[in-house]
Amino acid sequence: MSRSYDTVKRALDVAGAAVGLVATLPLQAVVAVMVRAKLGSPILFRQARPGKDGRVFELVKFRTMLDIDEERGLVTDAQRLTRFGAALRSTSLDELPTLWNVLKGDMSLVGPRPLLVRYLDRYTPEQRRRHEVRPGITGLAQVGGRNAITWEEKFALDVEYVERRSLVLDLRIVAQTFGKVLRRADITDSTTVTMEEFGG
Repeated sequence: MSRSYDTVKRALDVAGAAVGLVATLPLQAVVAVMVRAKLGSPILFRQARPGKDGRVFELVKFRTMLDIDEERGLVTDAQRLTRFGAALRSTSLDELPTLWNVLKGDMSLVGPRPLLVRYLDRYTPEQRRRHEVRPGITGLAQVGGRNAITWEEKFALDVEYVERRSLVLDLRIVAQTFGKVLRRADITDSTTVTMEEFGG
């Protein structure tokens, strides 16, 4: 049943991403101007990420960090993340350009988050199942704790989503995501401004 839902899911992704892009275009324009003023160019953060079946695509988001500058002491994520960038992350406004990835078919609105390419050879066979579906802007792991849970817990939720994906589950995840964003919950883990490196 999960696989039979995938065709419907893709149609919903296209419709949702298209509506989302049009509806948020004025807001994205404002955010783009602010990113340019606060952080400089480039406005967009681009990075290679693995998608369905491990195929690599270019993820786009609004930039939230300053460039690495050893002379100014800007090396770690904590040092490079400005208050403005942290605000973008806590409100998930940095994710708005990612709707283009959904529209193109790189991603889905709901699914396991796309992680780093270098993690691909670190997964166990069970963890690798997260790549059986398109990665998502939000997912079961995000509403289940986001960066406040361990990698093992996160991957278990990703695989659970792969097995249980359905319209009802996706709608529940989207609704819970809006609640998390409004409360700005689980943005970071207990020790870093971003999730710690996954070592396998």
